[in-house]
Amino acid sequence: MRAAGARRTTGALAVALAFAVTALTGCDSAGRAERDAPKPHAVRLPPRHAGFDYQIGGAYPPPRGVRIVSRDRSDSPAPGLYNICYVNGFQAQPAERSSWPADLLLRDAHGKVVIDEDWNEPLLDLRTRAKRQRVAQRVNRWIDGCAHRGFDAVEPDNYDSYTRSHHLLTAADATAFMTLLSRHAHTRHLAVAQKNTAELAGQRERAGLDFAVAEECGQYDECGVYAKAFDDRVVDIEYTDSGLRRALARWGGRLSIVRRDRDVSTPGSTEYVRRTG
Repeated sequence: MRAAGARRTTGALAVALAFAVTALTGCDSAGRAERDAPKPHAVRLPPRHAGFDYQIGGAYPPPRGVRIVSRDRSDSPAPGLYNICYVNGFQAQPAERSSWPADLLLRDAHGKVVIDEDWNEPLLDLRTRAKRQRVAQRVNRWIDGCAHRGFDAVEPDNYDSYTRSHHLLTAADATAFMTLLSRHAHTRHLAVAQKNTAELAGQRERAGLDFAVAEECGQYDECGVYAKAFDDRVVDIEYTDSGLRRALARWGGRLSIVRRDRDVSTPGSTEYVRRTG
């Protein structure tokens, strides 16, 4: 299991413009096919402005008033609540690196694996339709596990990994891959969350995304982007008191907001923090 942490991106406007140009000029025909909106399946969406707890660092009994909880795919859902299943969809967990085929780890021109240095996680190679499909086959098995355990939704993390790829991956690659995951999740009647990546919120319908899980949208003044794109179906995790105050001041009456410690630790730990006001 990996700890949580805010995934910040820069140059959102530039990336959005670049994506628009790519969309206009076109990628390959396979990429276009991947982006075609799949037929809708019945999914249950999270309630708006509901009590929320972020438990991807370890499950524990949800505090009173919580109606939405996010947990790692290795944990079980909380009975009677809306449950989101955390899946690291775009990068490899450090402990799982050796289990991935070598050619599915993104490599630079010198053959060196590209690493997300903050978490020591190799990026997955999503540059071609064939590789996206192979990666999706594996991630979709995890999504199947989420459905089998009884989760209501899935949260594929690191949608923004292309911004850490040294320009080897593009926004179009990320969206095409997310489309594969969302299409599969919807067949399992799971809603799909957009994790961070405010600059791609405008692509939510193309990617088949249903709601947003945002880290520090109050701290970085991004909550409005998600609120507009997802009609207030947004859960936000703040990691600082100042971020919590900012989120609550502008969005406390509309979104689901919680303050957690960066390691998303469990009660009893000296690092444990959870506040909603």
